Amino acid sequence: AARLLENYASEELQNEYLPKMTDGTWGGTMCLTEPHCGSDLGILRTKAEANADGSYNVTGTKIFISGGEHDMMENIIHLVLARIEGAPAGTKGISLFLVPKFLPDADNNVGERNGVSCGSIEHKMGIKASATCVMNFDGAKGFLVGEENRGLQAMFHMMNSARLGTALQGLSAGEASFQGALEYARERLQMRSLSGPKNPEGPADPLIVHPDVRRMLLTQKALAEGSRAFIYWVAQLVDTFYFSGDEQARKDAEELSELLTPIAKAFVTETGLESANYGMQVYGGHGYISEWGMEQIVRDLRISTLYEGTTGIQALDLLGRKVMGTGGKQLMVFTKIIHKFCEEQASRPELEPFISKLAELNKEWGEVTMKLGEKAMQNPDEVGAASVDYLMYSGYISLAYMWARMAAAAVDGAADDEFLKAKLQTAKFYYDRLLPRTESHKLSMLNGADSLMEMPEEAFAF
Repeated sequence: AARLLENYASEELQNEYLPKMTDGTWGGTMCLTEPHCGSDLGILRTKAEANADGSYNVTGTKIFISGGEHDMMENIIHLVLARIEGAPAGTKGISLFLVPKFLPDADNNVGERNGVSCGSIEHKMGIKASATCVMNFDGAKGFLVGEENRGLQAMFHMMNSARLGTALQGLSAGEASFQGALEYARERLQMRSLSGPKNPEGPADPLIVHPDVRRMLLTQKALAEGSRAFIYWVAQLVDTFYFSGDEQARKDAEELSELLTPIAKAFVTETGLESANYGMQVYGGHGYISEWGMEQIVRDLRISTLYEGTTGIQALDLLGRKVMGTGGKQLMVFTKIIHKFCEEQASRPELEPFISKLAELNKEWGEVTMKLGEKAMQNPDEVGAASVDYLMYSGYISLAYMWARMAAAAVDGAADDEFLKAKLQTAKFYYDRLLPRTESHKLSMLNGADSLMEMPEEAFAF
């Protein structure tokens, strides 16, 4: 919230609100969703009426507001999307307002209570400790942030940061589940190894000797470590965009981070949830009860594929806006990077299994995209039908690039270093057992929209 104000608010608003927001004395929220509209913000109903002093009276109801009402900070600064009376319909008529819980007094301390209140706390599947609130704005005094009718553009500044933060949630929960499952698999004794006892002095062997348990653990490990590298790389791109003195480097970083943000948000949360479920599965029946903490990870993480734009919304953003909308130019920024990396590493025989497959998929990525573009010109529904498969396909290739980079960094010292040796072994597992999922996603997306769209609505009930 503070960074959004730093980029879009007037100097007067910045001077009044940023000092206490950046030092943590005052908090902030993002108020978009309403009871009748989630991602379709063009139909929001919250309205703003202009006052003579330049402020606005904001009236409406927002739901699912994280940190909407609590007493852990002196003040909460709500950033609210609303429509000024007479504004155009749809997203073109949305403005952004700063609406404080308490209006600051003349000394910039907490003053009188504003017309904003918590209607209720949402009863949620997980994240029980989050104050996720219904917020009512009853003629609350607000202040325009940025230009009239350009509020959504400003809010995307905050939403994109939140999407990368959500990707980090997916990674963190997957890693937490892996750590719990690994410890349990080492200690829990169950059955004998198929290839002979590994713990002959005990009544049974530890879970970790069984191939299927190793499949789950290695899937967790490969996804967590690959996702960590991927998110750190995206974070580096964001830093390059903000702080580089090289204008071309800033432009390239902006284009690439825009392309990768929906992949990071959706792919890392979807695979993080897969990892969290594997954590429960390693525990068996013990994973389903609360005392071990594994089921809580699943409940808490489940929201990550929903908020800040569902997986389907991220997929449409990726394929529709970032790829098709730029004529493939944003995708080519990434595929050129992968192509150059493969050329640089092609002469190293120890990397051949990684580089040859990555180069093959990188070429295929462009070809598949062109085929989808041709199909979409005939039927726009092809984009929606292919989008989630396309995003997951893109995610697995993105992590393949990260694992190839990690393998290249590890290969020289792997003979003498157990950590580096484990990196190479995990990279091999990723390429052998997880990367082949791209083939299934490719076939699904290229099979087209017909089987999705031809069934009449009434036939769904049969």
